[in-house]
Amino acid sequence: MTERISGRVVTPTGIVQQGCVEINGDRITAVAEYPSIRDGHWIVPGFVDIHTHGGGGHTFTTGDADAARSAAGFHLAHGTTTLLASLVSSPYELMHEATAAFVPLVEEGVLAGIHYEGPYLSTVRCGAQNPDFLRDPSLDELSALITLGKGAVRMVTIAPERAGALDAIRLLTGQGVVAAVGHTDATYDQTRAAITAGATVGTHLFNGMRTPHHREPGPVYALLNAPGVVCELVADGIHLHDGTLNLAVSAAGPERSALITDAMAAAGMPDGEYELGGQAVLVADGVARLARDGAIAGSTLTMDAAFRRAVGAGVSIPDAVRMTSLTPARAVGLADRVGALVPGCRADLVVLDDDLNVVRVMQAGAWV
Repeated sequence: MTERISGRVVTPTGIVQQGCVEINGDRITAVAEYPSIRDGHWIVPGFVDIHTHGGGGHTFTTGDADAARSAAGFHLAHGTTTLLASLVSSPYELMHEATAAFVPLVEEGVLAGIHYEGPYLSTVRCGAQNPDFLRDPSLDELSALITLGKGAVRMVTIAPERAGALDAIRLLTGQGVVAAVGHTDATYDQTRAAITAGATVGTHLFNGMRTPHHREPGPVYALLNAPGVVCELVADGIHLHDGTLNLAVSAAGPERSALITDAMAAAGMPDGEYELGGQAVLVADGVARLARDGAIAGSTLTMDAAFRRAVGAGVSIPDAVRMTSLTPARAVGLADRVGALVPGCRADLVVLDDDLNVVRVMQAGAWV
């Protein structure tokens, strides 16, 4: 049975002002112009969040499958129809347990995959990562986890200056896993070496990285300058000033800029005390910080809020749509299935009102 959703449809090639998306089953079958339609809501692709640790009071970081399902459901209500569960730095045993617990959720379609943010990160730039668990990359660990994941492991963030990092990046990319550069004190040249080895994502650009300097540009400029690298951006006004967000988007373009939430369990919840990777987190005025030193500890962001923030900062709606859907989908190898309102893609879409607030969400052809 065909369903038609009409309004201002945003496609990879622009806005169909008087448009209609035709759905049959769980697939988009057509996107067409219907002159009889007058305005209506915005129709955009379902958001794709490739970096989030939880939300709605639930976390991915402990490897609890029920909590993961609830966190994914929270973000789904905010328009995120495709989501990677991001772990934080932890012992191998927890990584193993979490991977085993999340594989069925990936097979079911609740999650699109797993992202290990660590533990192969810089101590100097660890941010809210638990320093007790940081270590050099292990090819044996990674090989075992990839095998255990049966395709569920999608991305691993690594600091390229750590011993064995380049070999780990080669191993990952050889197994079809995205290698990301993040939480790093690497120089420009070390970052370029990681890109040459196969790294294709910059984890929350600017945050958890050596600060750029005109005589030592460090990882930020290396990632922005690399044509094959997608740069993650946290558009919450806290991780990045709106001016910095605009600068990064101008440099990389919407084709290489991916909005992420980096959300933790406190997203959508009241201020108070929370936990991330075994560390106490205090949330005040919606800002999450480690209790021990005040470091930013993820965010309380949702993808619809990130979308609105980017548009409010001056990013055009078509570019913001690309940055919240097709670009992140392409970054983790999912662009053949999700991320755009085009025939053949999964019927994931978000209906937004004139203020860009979520009205309805569809995932795989079903309203949720």
